Amino acid sequence: MIDINLKGKTVLLTGASNGIGKAVAEFLMKMGAQVAVHYRTNEISAMDLVAKYTATDSKVFQADLSIEEEVIELFKDVVHSFGKIDAIILNAGIFLSHATKNNTKDWYSVWKKTMDVNLNAVGLLTKLGIDHFIANREGRFIYMGSRAVFRGETEEYLAYAASKGGIVSLARSVARSFGKQNIKSFIVSPGFTRTQMAECFIRDHGEQKVLDEIALNELTKPEDLAPLISLMCSGLMDHATGATIDVNAGSHIR
Repeated sequence: MIDINLKGKTVLLTGASNGIGKAVAEFLMKMGAQVAVHYRTNEISAMDLVAKYTATDSKVFQADLSIEEEVIELFKDVVHSFGKIDAIILNAGIFLSHATKNNTKDWYSVWKKTMDVNLNAVGLLTKLGIDHFIANREGRFIYMGSRAVFRGETEEYLAYAASKGGIVSLARSVARSFGKQNIKSFIVSPGFTRTQMAECFIRDHGEQKVLDEIALNELTKPEDLAPLISLMCSGLMDHATGATIDVNAGSHIR
């Protein structure tokens, strides 16, 4: 097992009750990190996760990231509970279909909701995080991108692809702008990953359809991303600040 010492590190992780976020949160706590486990609706999953690692003094925090006030309160609550945040992992996101054949009002409604969660909340937490990190003279951001940024996405998911493109540009700009203030910024860019959301696609289209477009013999699992993200939190990858790391089983190689 990989041993990355994160004892003494406090990490705010959004979208930590399911999928990639849950696997990352568990790995972080195994490595000794104190994790602010954010969730929107799945309180039971978040509480069960924290209960497994009581020695880390991790806690759960609820917030609807589509609501500006709740984003701000989330950050304030985490700082109030832990005092200092060492790393912020911006993982929470939604993947909503809005085919262009839909009427414009409905299409744009999905666009706005996607941007609120996937990009606006990320931007707000970035601003709050920058202020906090400058005051504490150090900090790390890890942004969850997507292969959709680099290869494009199907027409049903234009908002998703655009939101992730904004995240990648934001993350790179943070790395360039704040490196001298000891703030680092990384992007992890997954492809198709076996999560609850992915299982719905597999159920409708079959697993073989996904396997046919990747280079490996098995789908990426959330656990496959956790060691990389933990390494970014540890400080051992600081000279890769601004970098995008692709984890997509060879389905898109740049």
